[in-house]
Amino acid sequence: MSLVLAQSGGFVRDRSAGASGQDACVARDGVCPSWIAENFDRYVEPLQRHVLLTVVALVIGFTISFALALLAHRRRWLVTPIVQLTGILYTIPSLALFFLLLPLTGRGFLTAEIALVSYTLLIIFRNVITGLDGVPADAVDAARGMGLTDRQVLWKVEIPLALPEIAAGLRIAATTTVGLATLAFFAGAGGLGDPIYADLTFKSNVLVAGGLCVLLAVVLDLLVLLAQRLLTPWTRAATA
Repeated sequence: MSLVLAQSGGFVRDRSAGASGQDACVARDGVCPSWIAENFDRYVEPLQRHVLLTVVALVIGFTISFALALLAHRRRWLVTPIVQLTGILYTIPSLALFFLLLPLTGRGFLTAEIALVSYTLLIIFRNVITGLDGVPADAVDAARGMGLTDRQVLWKVEIPLALPEIAAGLRIAATTTVGLATLAFFAGAGGLGDPIYADLTFKSNVLVAGGLCVLLAVVLDLLVLLAQRLLTPWTRAATA
């Protein structure tokens, strides 16, 4: 009997030849329901780490992008340089960015977050700007006619009306970040990329770890969509 040890928190599986039942399924690198049921607990910690990597990157990325968008909304000349800078960051291959950061920040969570945050900036910034630019001029004029200041117009009229577009950008950023976070394994930050790359030939392993990534992306997308619906009740009324 031979054992294969993959470097993923002691990921060990039996690949003995000539075995029957579960062992034979594992030896063939197949999809083994019984193996998945018995070993699912080993994916819990990587999943928790993946959630942390994704949520922290989205929160930081949204904060930076939203602040830059509000600034550029008032000072239009800033839109082009910000789009160009964030676009350059977005086009850098993820693995290359991880390895470029390693000499500066070392292996671990910080390196992964810097890279993941950089990939959210362009998506969220452009959607916030698009949403703000799409606010009807009549609504802004009416608000000013009622005596609202520029700050009040921004927070009480423009941002609420731009929320659907802002949420759309956040949803795209969330699903993108979940996928990119699997590569954080190469920066030593863990996540679901750890078990995935530990044994790419074992279908059961890839199915569970990859399936959890897809599930996480779907859950985050639905949460953002739910938040959008709660914050924009007038869109539901208009649809009805």
